[in-house]
Amino acid sequence: QVQLVESGGGLVQAGGSLRLSCVASERTFGRSTMGWFRQAPGKERELVAAISWSGRLPYHADSVKGRFTISRDNAKTTVYLQMNSLKPEDTARYYCNTHPPKPDYWGQGTQVTVSS
Repeated sequence: QVQLVESGGGLVQAGGSLRLSCVASERTFGRSTMGWFRQAPGKERELVAAISWSGRLPYHADSVKGRFTISRDNAKTTVYLQMNSLKPEDTARYYCNTHPPKPDYWGQGTQVTVSS
């Protein structure tokens, strides 16, 4: 069964840091490119960062470039998102999925709230 479990969210002040983790079932992880997505209230879900199996040339959206870093540990079937210098506009629910995302793979996500 496909399973993606996100964790690591929380409430943090602007300028603070959080590290999100996403543990995937081996079948989900496979050799897939994985991505972190976020959805703020009233907005569409957007891709934040993505990383291929090899980890080479990771992608980061312009809005988070230089502040967020995606990484993965294939042995642990885990994808991480290190978030530094957080801003109130980063407040959203964060999800991981393959990239491009598969509709059946969406998990519960983890809430990130940044206070000003």
